[in-house]
Amino acid sequence: MDKLVAFGMSTAVANQMTASMNASLTQTRIPGADNAMNQVDGRDIYFVAMNDISSGPYSAIELARLIADGKVVKETYVWKPGMTKWDLVENMNEVLGLVALTPPPIPEG
Repeated sequence: MDKLVAFGMSTAVANQMTASMNASLTQTRIPGADNAMNQVDGRDIYFVAMNDISSGPYSAIELARLIADGKVVKETYVWKPGMTKWDLVENMNEVLGLVALTPPPIPEG
């Protein structure tokens, strides 16, 4: 009888482990044609070419800060996962919108 109880308990533990592993695997993002990893924590990520060097990844908020600091301008190349090649900020509406929303420098006086 003890062996039957032990078998039943080990089967229950195995089922719990399987359920836990399956739950973890369903939340795992695997990059590929059907599932490009173009976001981190649900936010788009960007890479920027500064001084001929790729830097990033940057969130949209971080990219807006680079724009406000004058490090990213309309002529800067930007890339994000899912794009086939680098493109200028002026050709990317979503990034160009960040440029348009950046306030001008505060006047001195």
